[in-house]
Amino acid sequence: MRKGLPKREEGFSSWYTQIVNKADLADYGPVKGTMVIKPYGFQLWENIKESFDKMIKETGHVNAYFPLFIPKSFLAREAEHVEGFAKECAIVTHTRLKSDEKNGVVVDPESKLEEELIVRPTSETIIWSMYKKWIQSYRDLPILINQWANVVRWEMRTRLFLRTSEFLWQEGHTAHATKEEAEKETLDILGLYQKLAEEYLAIPVITGIKTEAEKFAGAERTYCIEAMMGDKKALQAGTSHDLGQNFAKAFDVKFQTKDNREELVWATSWGVSTRLVGAIILTHGDDKGLRLPPKIAPIQLVIIPIYKTIEQEQLIKDYIQDLVEDWKNHEIRVHEDWTDNTPGFKFNNWEMKGVPLRLEVGPRDIEKNNVVLARRDSGEKVFLSKVEAIKKVPELLINIQENLFSQALQFREKNTHVINKYDELKTIIKQGGFVRCGWDGKASTEAKIKEETKATIRCIPLDEKPKDLKCIYSTSPAKHEVIFAKAY
Repeated sequence: MRKGLPKREEGFSSWYTQIVNKADLADYGPVKGTMVIKPYGFQLWENIKESFDKMIKETGHVNAYFPLFIPKSFLAREAEHVEGFAKECAIVTHTRLKSDEKNGVVVDPESKLEEELIVRPTSETIIWSMYKKWIQSYRDLPILINQWANVVRWEMRTRLFLRTSEFLWQEGHTAHATKEEAEKETLDILGLYQKLAEEYLAIPVITGIKTEAEKFAGAERTYCIEAMMGDKKALQAGTSHDLGQNFAKAFDVKFQTKDNREELVWATSWGVSTRLVGAIILTHGDDKGLRLPPKIAPIQLVIIPIYKTIEQEQLIKDYIQDLVEDWKNHEIRVHEDWTDNTPGFKFNNWEMKGVPLRLEVGPRDIEKNNVVLARRDSGEKVFLSKVEAIKKVPELLINIQENLFSQALQFREKNTHVINKYDELKTIIKQGGFVRCGWDGKASTEAKIKEETKATIRCIPLDEKPKDLKCIYSTSPAKHEVIFAKAY
């Protein structure tokens, strides 16, 4: 265990925060609730971003950018939407400062705006104000636009990556001619989110639909992917919203159909954020630090040369040159650590940073024409000839990716409980884990369970089987099978 890093079981929250710090992922910003994403953390986010960006472009979506500032009146047009975000909005009221002999710099009272501006909490309103200009005919549909941006939600309790006042994300906003097209879009994107989480982040997720109490403000339906973290809590890892015609009504966005009728447009929105970096830490991290899935790791293989003299240093450089060139030609992200730190320090440092593979090489290895590979996922050491190492590294990276997913899936299955008694639910929620059970569909039941246990319905799984189930709380016939858990 790296010095100074608490064991996960002894202090999960402290363990998480220290990993973010010691692995050089992020730091606290000067404004309370904000974070500075450091280069290593930003590389991790960029790899996630590039993976998903490729997916959506392959399915016909394009990127655009919309303003950071939103007129306050725009939010007021969709009542449910403004109600959902009212308490989180940052507001701009003036346009400039001025010098003051007594107080230094002050807000110039003469620069007060006629209408306050909201710093973007999400972009539905400003985007639909533009769609009003862009959409006249069925020929203009569908519009499949995504933007990569920052948003501000004035959070009271913050935690790096998981919940900050400002964060980075993508937000897709699409417009369609029919209800069926919009619904298909939300489910198609949900499938891409599942693919991103499971195939790239190695995080197994449950796909489902949010209850009315938990859905996005302004949506008809909210679909989600829910993941179990290492402390058995749930994390909402992505959401896809069927907005119906709510925003089209609010902004009067209509189109002329093929048979010359005028109809309102159908809408969706969907997003994932830098919270996914937190999900990776919470799912895969251990007592030594991060364990990164190879597909999105900034560095997939780190080389630790072990030498004492300048001659030995040069010998190692010559020895590994063709290896490094070959791996880089195969687009493996390789880093050589030639710093003057001790080998032990380097081992601990790169374990903390979660690099999937470590290659150790010294004069003795060169004499035998060998290298030593250490797996970050299992700690296993693999002794290979130099020739074997060329082919083995890509195979090991694939295996590590699969193993991390398998471990996370086994952990989730072990800690998911199918029950029918409320006392059991209370016990399990207290210990941590997912509870899969019946629910009568009543908001009052959902609220009472939340009040008594602090657990929420994470989703109604798409593969629910409510037949013959009874509600865990009221014992009435179940309308849905749901998953309860405490969540981040």
